[in-house]
Amino acid sequence: MVAYFQLQPAEAELQQLAEQYWQTTGEKEHELEKAAFEAGEAIRNGETTLANLEAIVRWKSERAVQYLIGNSSEKIRQVLATAAAPDATTETAVKALLELHGVDLPVASAILAAIYPERYTVLDYRALEALGHARHDVRFYEEYLAFCKRLAESNIVSPQSDLPAPTPLRTIDRALFEWTRSHTG
Repeated sequence: MVAYFQLQPAEAELQQLAEQYWQTTGEKEHELEKAAFEAGEAIRNGETTLANLEAIVRWKSERAVQYLIGNSSEKIRQVLATAAAPDATTETAVKALLELHGVDLPVASAILAAIYPERYTVLDYRALEALGHARHDVRFYEEYLAFCKRLAESNIVSPQSDLPAPTPLRTIDRALFEWTRSHTG
């Protein structure tokens, strides 16, 4: 399946919107973004440290920073070196970053954008909305829920009676989660 993107704002508005973004964000956001791109440059120059990684992650997701300490310094150095290699493909760089605890695809994209701003951009739900991809709203959840309920009602799984919430729907949720976990990385 190939994703389809339809630019929502007029092309002529893009520059003005970018200027407006910077004008309407606060000083804290400005400082976080500046620190992130300085850290990205440092990583590009071989300084593959937790401090530099943290500066970028803090810019993208303050919540995710706390999970970075679950990674060893050696793991961080190895992953950042792989991701920052000048000849690394997007797939290689992203997969390496996803090995880090606390890094998901949007955060990985922010790390890459900070390291190589000319090659990468940040994957963000707001940006996706501007390309015609609606935020996962209540309607999306309802459609997802209906699909999962149909799966559960088809009797392809059984309730896991020895686990919390022993319902077929919860069994489906665990199965889908595990499939994704076992197929990434």
